[in-house]
Amino acid sequence: MARYKPYSYEQTKLIPVSYDRQILPGTFEHTLNDTIDSMDMAIFESRYVNDETGAPAYDPRILLKVILYAYSKGIIFSRRIARACDENIIFMALSADSRPHFTTIADFVSSLHEEIVSLFRHVLQICMELELIDGSMFAIDGVKLPSNASKEWSGTKADLHKKREKLEAALRYMVEQHRKRDTVDEDKDDDAKKFSQRLDRARTKIEKLDRWLDENGDKPGSRGRIVQSNVTDNESAKMKTAHGVLQGYNGIAVVDSKHQVVVNAEAFGESQDAGLLKTAVEGTKNMLPGDSKGAESLKGSIVTADTGFHSTENLAYLEGEKIDGYIPDCNFRKRDPRFASAVRHKISRGLSPWGKKLFDRTDFKYEKRGDYYICPEGNRLEHQNADLSDGTVTYRKYVCKQRLCNTCTVRSHCLTQKHHKARSVFLRSDGGGKYCDRMAAKIDTEQGRTIYSRRMGIVEPVFGNLRWAKGLSRFTLRGKKKVNVQWLLYCLVHNIEKICNFGQPIFA
Repeated sequence: MARYKPYSYEQTKLIPVSYDRQILPGTFEHTLNDTIDSMDMAIFESRYVNDETGAPAYDPRILLKVILYAYSKGIIFSRRIARACDENIIFMALSADSRPHFTTIADFVSSLHEEIVSLFRHVLQICMELELIDGSMFAIDGVKLPSNASKEWSGTKADLHKKREKLEAALRYMVEQHRKRDTVDEDKDDDAKKFSQRLDRARTKIEKLDRWLDENGDKPGSRGRIVQSNVTDNESAKMKTAHGVLQGYNGIAVVDSKHQVVVNAEAFGESQDAGLLKTAVEGTKNMLPGDSKGAESLKGSIVTADTGFHSTENLAYLEGEKIDGYIPDCNFRKRDPRFASAVRHKISRGLSPWGKKLFDRTDFKYEKRGDYYICPEGNRLEHQNADLSDGTVTYRKYVCKQRLCNTCTVRSHCLTQKHHKARSVFLRSDGGGKYCDRMAAKIDTEQGRTIYSRRMGIVEPVFGNLRWAKGLSRFTLRGKKKVNVQWLLYCLVHNIEKICNFGQPIFA
């Protein structure tokens, strides 16, 4: 039988370590180290007033290296970063064995909102020098991530007042039940301690709500309606995702097509993408270095975004800026001949609950002089007073009288659900149809479909890298400024990784 030399991974060994030899050329940490060393740290000078008195501060370069390397490994909490500086040799090498305390790391990240843009722009300058950005095509998209806040503390001000009343009622019930038990139980020391803890928690929640209700009002939404606030982080928002509703932020990224470098990024406490396109485009102009293509304007560049960014205002803005935009409406695949046979795979498509083919809007005749529709059975659909909007397009709603629909002989061909009372038809009324029609005509060409199909391959891998490879499953900070810093730091990690993988060394 063969014999092998014994070994144990639990053993320790004391050896001399040269930190500079631990940062091997060609690795991410080597690129990170050289990139941070090339930055001008004068922007941090105003933070410190310890020239003559006070303890020496940690060099911002050291803190940036440690934080960005930790983010690249999926370590996002400051305590774990500090522990890694005590235990991991690469962290020791990058920090030169400085071992910053976790509070120092947390404070540095939280207060980085004034310097982060300059740092991000410096890395973009390096990417430009390495020709990793060509500016010919940009893809814009957003990823919704949970924040350090709970949905439990969300609601309008009226909802939160009701929540407070329920907490007070629960508190009174707890006190009443405890008094009843006191008259029966003799050994109640443990119960009294637990009860006191429960009372303290309930009172803390009520005090927290009282403070918020006294200092804050209702939160207005982008459409002028009142939206739900959050007691813990009022700048975050409730957002619908494929995995349910979360309380968080929408991380927007503008990505160049050549090597998927993120040229602009910002986190927003808004769930709707449509209102963020202009901000993203204008931010890209300001973020790109001054001598780069497109810094003053993105004229001649192609900008693509998914249907969530489709709106009359956005299309008009792109045309006004002379930007070649490709933002389809939600029905563009229905017009695509490649999806012509899709109906075969959806048996219920276009059918009513009775299994019969439904009338569509083309079966209704519009009478412009009287401003009403005529249904296939000759009944009139009158215009309702209030117009409707989905945030991108405004519609006029026309509804048939309920008594006419109830007695209609072709009701089963008209209503999508049996419990629906009357048929309605919507007509676009925002006057922006010309922009949408021109965009639809452009998207429906073979060239338009080819250009738009590149969008997913440009921007989605960035989110895949940040979320799954780098472990960004949630934001750990509160408030838009702090969350935006964390989002930009992760995008910095992504861009430095691109320099490592595709760039040639330019550091002396």
